[in-house]
Amino acid sequence: MVNHIDLSSVLKRSVCALYSNLVTRPTGAAVRTEIELQLGQLGPQALTIIDFSHVGALDFSCADEIVAKLLLSSIANPERQDVYFVFRGMTDSHLDAIETVLERHGLALVYDRGADGVRLFGDIDPAGREAWEAVFNSGGGPADEIAATVGISCEEASALLEDLRRRRLLMRTEAGYVAVRPVS
Repeated sequence: MVNHIDLSSVLKRSVCALYSNLVTRPTGAAVRTEIELQLGQLGPQALTIIDFSHVGALDFSCADEIVAKLLLSSIANPERQDVYFVFRGMTDSHLDAIETVLERHGLALVYDRGADGVRLFGDIDPAGREAWEAVFNSGGGPADEIAATVGISCEEASALLEDLRRRRLLMRTEAGYVAVRPVS
């Protein structure tokens, strides 16, 4: 199931209908709580699009409360719910705040840049990025196929792919690994 969350709408429902800026830690916490309530209504595995398209300003504390804490929660509690995120509609000013909190927490996310494609954003090493791109570009597959594509051992590929899965950047299926990707 794919869930689409427009952060501006969540802000207006949970905090204030008068503006579309995500500023202050209490605002971020209120928005994240509303998102978590929506996620709780989904099944055991869910892909959620977090859309910043109608958000004006985003400060560091809101980026930390919303982006970092959602990602950290999904990583820390996979037995509760297997949640994956794709982020879209972010401006350069949003990305400045988000990049800071991702690096502070050692996190990365899948960023849908619309016509400019999809990429990883945040704290990701070159080998992890290359493995993710191989999975994304090939449509996915088992670790041995990804290893051959990237030119590394199967053991090394398995470790990289499992780390990317744990970080919620890849999903594991019966056929192997698939990239978390946007859905139109």
